[in-house]
Amino acid sequence: MNILAWIVLGLIAGAIAKAIYPGHQGGGILATILLGIVGAFIGGSLGVFFSTGSFALAAPSLSIPGIAVAVLGAVVAVFLWNALTSRSAL
Repeated sequence: MNILAWIVLGLIAGAIAKAIYPGHQGGGILATILLGIVGAFIGGSLGVFFSTGSFALAAPSLSIPGIAVAVLGAVVAVFLWNALTSRSAL
């Protein structure tokens, strides 16, 4: 059941992050879920780092604050994904 919660959290966080982030982001539902799950790990890890001062790989729970942290992490993940995959016009 825990994996299903991760998929749901990733879908919610990824969809909200893609709606918030300006511009066009490619990818379908699978890319949205994966970016949301990566974002949940990024947000959870940053939350642990800022609250305890130590780095630990963590993820938020399926709750309102957990979704907010996951969305913030997913926005970071979408930004990093766009930065890595965009082609610069030189």
